[in-house]
Amino acid sequence: MQQREEKQLEASVDSLISLVALTKNALQSFIYKLENEYERLTWPNVLDNFGLLSGQLNTINKMLKNEKTPSFRSQVIIPLVLSQKPDDDLTVLTEQRVPVFSHEIVPDYLRTKPDPEVEEQEKQLSTDAARIGPDVAQKQIQALNKMCSNLLEKLNNPRDDRDAESAASRLNKPSFNPGDTNALVAAVAFGKGLSKCRPPGPMAPGHPGQGPMMSGGPTLQQVTIGGGGGQQAGMGGPGAPQQQGQPGKMPSSIKTNIKSASASMHPYNR
Repeated sequence: MQQREEKQLEASVDSLISLVALTKNALQSFIYKLENEYERLTWPNVLDNFGLLSGQLNTINKMLKNEKTPSFRSQVIIPLVLSQKPDDDLTVLTEQRVPVFSHEIVPDYLRTKPDPEVEEQEKQLSTDAARIGPDVAQKQIQALNKMCSNLLEKLNNPRDDRDAESAASRLNKPSFNPGDTNALVAAVAFGKGLSKCRPPGPMAPGHPGQGPMMSGGPTLQQVTIGGGGGQQAGMGGPGAPQQQGQPGKMPSSIKTNIKSASASMHPYNR
């Protein structure tokens, strides 16, 4: 009878180890996808992985609750040998996680109750839950259900509708400033806001060449013609006599003033 129970316990432990190994491999594969293939991972794939893990955990629970499975609660594990030296067999069995079966790790691996800190947190949560009255608890439940309903409604909303709403918001958003556009049109059409260039000296009325395009522009000042003995001559005034049939030669100073005046009257330099 005792041998039969031992064989049955051994078979149950082997089955449990194989199921746990499958669950561990599925969990490792899912974690690898989340860390390295998250860009290609879609929501249906995530749901499939969750479904696989949930099914494997349900299988383990069913096996533990089966009548033919012996109760593991009645089985006690007692460490017979504790050593500070590395154990190769233990390292292989635990997949490099437990190289030494020492006094330091035995209380953690053979613990049958939660850690003291976890037990204190559970007691605190139980105490806080007992203090909450039925009315307050019902209000909190309703608030949580409302938040979940709003979240589900947003998730169930078709993606096309969300894309249409975002496109409409982008189209309705103005891409220009009306004030800047009006100021630019007024400056180009009417010269509003543009600074006027004042002449360096007074200009006599009726000056030749004065007109709308010349108003506000610089005037041509008198220059000294080289070799004239200090004689002043304007652009339209009397100058040195020239021989008939010989083209006159314009001094370089007059050319320089004409170029500077033409450049200042250019519409881009006003």
